[in-house]
Amino acid sequence: MIKKKICIYCSSSDAVDNKYFELAQRTAKLMVEKNYDLVYGGANVGIMRSIAENVKIAGGKVIGVMPERIHSKGLGFKDSDDFFVTKDMHERKAKMAELADAFIALPGGFGTIEELVEVITHKQLNYHTKPIVIINYDNFYSNLVNLFEDFYIHKFSKEVYRKLYYIADNEISAIEYIENYEPIVLDNKWFDVSKTEFK
Repeated sequence: MIKKKICIYCSSSDAVDNKYFELAQRTAKLMVEKNYDLVYGGANVGIMRSIAENVKIAGGKVIGVMPERIHSKGLGFKDSDDFFVTKDMHERKAKMAELADAFIALPGGFGTIEELVEVITHKQLNYHTKPIVIINYDNFYSNLVNLFEDFYIHKFSKEVYRKLYYIADNEISAIEYIENYEPIVLDNKWFDVSKTEFK
């Protein structure tokens, strides 16, 4: 049986509240229990380090992907089972997406949001059909989710695209969604302007 891989997007900050590290620990443990390996950004700092360390502790496999500019600073997780050094951030994100069977966004900053939105956009454009989960732990992502809702209200995006991603409260809900996920076929991205009323 080929093990599947979950790509985790998360923070590289060591300064965040301990509750986010605890979430990473629980997520890592549950992933390994459910027979998933980790694909992530390869760093040995912040929540990124925590998710990797705890996957290893639980007996899982860690695959790191890091651009050479960051790797040259000595920030790579040395206990990775596989480690890819890419020429830049674009290649890094493409490699992570290629390796992954699913995506989870844990709390994070600008980089996490960029990675999450890109993988949602690629799914919207039918470049992949993999499950995407946003863990809105302790309402961390509520403002982002509300912004997405504004996209639908103001017709910057079709309401059907709520199905591109799943909002989970915790790691248990996230993994359950991935376990039961079935790819969906969405309609054409663009609005039919002739049938749309703008006010």
